[in-house]
Amino acid sequence: MPRPPSIRDSSIALALLGICVFFSLVEPKFLDPRNLSLLMTELSISATLAMGMLLVILPGHIDLSVGSGLALLSGIATVLTTKAGLPSWVGLAAGLVAGLLLWWAKGVLIVRERIPAFIVTLAGLLVFRGLFWLVIQNQTVPVVAGGRTNLYSLISTYYLPSALGWGLATLIILVMILIAWKSHRHRQPQDAPADEGETTFLRVFVIAQAVLLFVLITGQFRGIPLPALIFGFVAIAVHLLTRHMPFGRYLYAIGGNVEAALVSGVPVQRTVITAYALLGAIVAITGFMLTSYTGNSTTDLGEWMELDAVAACVIGGVSLRGGRGTVAGVLAGALIMTILLNGMTLMSITPEHKLMVRGAVLLAAVWLDVRLGRG
Repeated sequence: MPRPPSIRDSSIALALLGICVFFSLVEPKFLDPRNLSLLMTELSISATLAMGMLLVILPGHIDLSVGSGLALLSGIATVLTTKAGLPSWVGLAAGLVAGLLLWWAKGVLIVRERIPAFIVTLAGLLVFRGLFWLVIQNQTVPVVAGGRTNLYSLISTYYLPSALGWGLATLIILVMILIAWKSHRHRQPQDAPADEGETTFLRVFVIAQAVLLFVLITGQFRGIPLPALIFGFVAIAVHLLTRHMPFGRYLYAIGGNVEAALVSGVPVQRTVITAYALLGAIVAITGFMLTSYTGNSTTDLGEWMELDAVAACVIGGVSLRGGRGTVAGVLAGALIMTILLNGMTLMSITPEHKLMVRGAVLLAAVWLDVRLGRG
């Protein structure tokens, strides 16, 4: 049954609105079509990583190594493509497979060897960063050699034309309406609450407006950036996994009460390992998008990305204790973090002050989570 808006949801919406109004007033370039298009790309990168983090936080775990991991995996793809001369799709596939295997191994260490996730992933943060430096030999390795375009570079340089964007938006809205209608018809014989139809309609209406606004904004520059389409695919996949499949119910059950989940027959170990493996694939995809966006693999690639991913989840209402969180909430949290960073960059805020703000926002979000949890 659709969940009615909560105090937390209202707070996120008001905070997001306030941040947007503030930056639009103090920095006119914030609403420039080019900046908004770049903002969409930056949001897609950070939100994609946050979707992967959601998968491991729901069962009550964490991963502090995603920033170093995405640098390593994208570095492997970059070196294979640029220095080894392999086709770009081979390098990308190698990075993706490496992500699946490495994060599967971390999941095994966490659930079968019973090593705390904090320790395993903290060690991964250090090991992956060191391996990344070895892979790129402490040099800046470009995504393309000799100015030639390849699949790797197209990740951040391809834009879906505006006309196709409107067609895609129309298709998405029609599919949402169809799903909502079928879901409402299915629940009618079960004495569903009278206001459920209105809540469902409001949710579909708001999402539809957001999709149309997104296409309108991106159409004013070059069109829909490819990273936004990649993020959309990842977000839909994570939503279906967590809300409409047994795997998702297992994640919530484990995060809510792992002992009760075991008694109920939930395959706890297999579920958590699978969640980490899926996170590894998402880390690789995020690394490809970030490296393509920056144009090269450098030694500081992905630094502090784990902070932004965790912050996006917590701001979006995901409980660090597990058992609570949604894709929509994580997207809202990622949007707040991305707008903050984008706005501070336009205002020429120094890097040290940016870090202080990011840390303060994360602390405030955790404090709010704890306070609401006590209530």
